Amino acid sequence: MKKKVDLPLVIAITLLIIFGLIMIYSASSIWAEYKFHDSFHYVKQQALFTVAGFILMYIISKIDYKVYFKKANIILGICLLLLILVLIPGIGSVRNGSRSWFGIGPFGIQPSEFTKLALIIFTSKYLSKSNKFLKSYKHGVFPILLIAILCFGLIMLQPDLGTGLVLMMSIIALLFIAGVNMKFFYGIGIIGIIGICILIAIAPYRMDRITSFLDPWKDPLGTGFQMIQSLYAIGPGGLLGQGFLNSRQKHFYLPEPQTDFIFSIICEEFGVVGCILVCALFMIVFYRGIKIALRTKNTFAKYLAFGMIFQMIFQASMNLCVVIGLIPVTGVTLPFLSYGGSSLLISMISIGILLNISKSSNN
Repeated sequence: MKKKVDLPLVIAITLLIIFGLIMIYSASSIWAEYKFHDSFHYVKQQALFTVAGFILMYIISKIDYKVYFKKANIILGICLLLLILVLIPGIGSVRNGSRSWFGIGPFGIQPSEFTKLALIIFTSKYLSKSNKFLKSYKHGVFPILLIAILCFGLIMLQPDLGTGLVLMMSIIALLFIAGVNMKFFYGIGIIGIIGICILIAIAPYRMDRITSFLDPWKDPLGTGFQMIQSLYAIGPGGLLGQGFLNSRQKHFYLPEPQTDFIFSIICEEFGVVGCILVCALFMIVFYRGIKIALRTKNTFAKYLAFGMIFQMIFQASMNLCVVIGLIPVTGVTLPFLSYGGSSLLISMISIGILLNISKSSNN
């Protein structure tokens, strides 16, 4: 007998998305009215992706997850091709200094978002086929690591360090739970730190983000402006916030508050209560995802479920840490809440796969 859908997971995701739509309207209405003469501009676009996302989530929840095992190479190959194509002037579009998008009318599709899921699928297949990665770095760990570095490199050419870090950390987490020797992670940690330092050193804007993180008041009207305005939004929120639609920072103080810094507006309008609500919903998603991964007996499904849920929660954690000033600005969105069609679609596709794994593991 088939088990019913994982209701707590679906409810938590639905609440996050609905709250996200509400907050996208609140955060963007002033800017949208000024720029497009339509205060609903951003929320209408996000609503279209939301409808498409729910349809995709439902359809994918009905598709046997074993299909991804068979098609993993093709899926990753297509995503790699898209990562190359998006770098070509005239094909890829530049937004906020990054050539990360394919422009489709008023919408944009970000291939790096799809690559994050494709690489999780491919790595899960690789790890489930044999246990040679446990015994040999040369023949086991390094091949999959080289593929991940190739994806990371193509994403860095856009450039998009935040998405690249989420991608690499997801693969390293999968290798960790697969049982790779801890000595490997010490080495990769040192190499990673050196690599990030080099990437920061060769790009002045990344160094600006580090200096503005350490002391945003050193350049309050320049590199430190966004962080200062984010803290100005969070500070007055108090316990219950300023009230829905009553944010001051969205009045052209906090740049594009509907995207990476939407959590700042949530804290300003709904205070500590809103913050706890969002974090609690993400914790429910994480708990249900890990439970699904532990419950299934199929090795590929275990890796796939863990990889997707870790990637989602790690990205959310990065975004929250940026907003409250714990780490430098990375440019990653808050899953399900931030404005952005590609991020929303890929997150809902991942949930659809999780739901199918959940149902299949209880047949």
